[in-house]
Amino acid sequence: METKDKLNRPIQDLRISVIDTCNFRCTYCMPADRIYNFLEPEERLTFSEIEKIAKIFVEQGVRKFRITGGEPLLRRNLAELIDRLSRINGVQDISLTTNGYLLKDQAKDLKDAGLNRITISLDTIDPLLFQTMSGRNIRLQKVLDGIEEAHKAGLNPIKINAVVQKKVNCFKILDLANYFKERGYIVRFIEFMDVGNQNNWDMQHVVSSKHLLEKIQAQHQVEALEPAYFGEVASRYRYLDNGVEFGFISSVTQPFCGSCTRARLSTDGKIYTCLFASQGTDLKTLLRAKASPEELRKRIISTWANRQDQYSELRKQTDKSKEHKVEMFHIGG
Repeated sequence: METKDKLNRPIQDLRISVIDTCNFRCTYCMPADRIYNFLEPEERLTFSEIEKIAKIFVEQGVRKFRITGGEPLLRRNLAELIDRLSRINGVQDISLTTNGYLLKDQAKDLKDAGLNRITISLDTIDPLLFQTMSGRNIRLQKVLDGIEEAHKAGLNPIKINAVVQKKVNCFKILDLANYFKERGYIVRFIEFMDVGNQNNWDMQHVVSSKHLLEKIQAQHQVEALEPAYFGEVASRYRYLDNGVEFGFISSVTQPFCGSCTRARLSTDGKIYTCLFASQGTDLKTLLRAKASPEELRKRIISTWANRQDQYSELRKQTDKSKEHKVEMFHIGG
């Protein structure tokens, strides 16, 4: 069964946030100068609860899971959840987004449990700028070592997500592009977005994907690629000399709401139908009240069927950037 929303968009992807805490304090997500009230362990969904919800989403057409946070590798025994999700009939792909700091010691176990591939959030390969952007006095090399360990474990294709901000890391982007081009890893350059309420977003801080592409084209010959599937958020390119792919996620300058097929399950058990949503639909209360699978199913179907989110497409028409929104570390990027 395929469930569609009011704009005829199917539900195909579920992003599962397993923890809201993080060992980094990235300026565009969880700035270090703020105070955060994180969930207590008992407030988080258990692995069993996540599994129950995930099974219902698969019945409605979901084929891909992405594990997010916070920093998901901080969640204890994460490989157990991966194993549970990988055994759900109909699931075709399980991926995970991480800052990579704890990846070296966990990559093999995650792969053995059923994780297919991995994305690392890394905005620069300059060690000092890395410390500034991550808000922590930590070694970049530990993240790079984790990436190589993931490659050895077979978590391929490896993708690198880099958020680009004007006057922050935009002048170092070619260094990042060339570093991963040489190693054969896919970089996704992400426009700085107004997610949550903490990151002091302003349109003046956005570097357009068009501008970044021009910078890369000034140094390399590239060609555009066709979308790999309906709902793919990245515009894809490849270098002509070695075939390595790169791409852009342009939510600000080139919104893709019309083909968005993603739902998000927050750490505390709410379903959000948009990254920029202000409210979610509570499933945890139903679960812990011993609701039947059918009751959960009806709540999930109703939530998606009534969805009509178009935040990014409407951003310029109204001053939506100042609306209260859920924080990204609650629902994943």
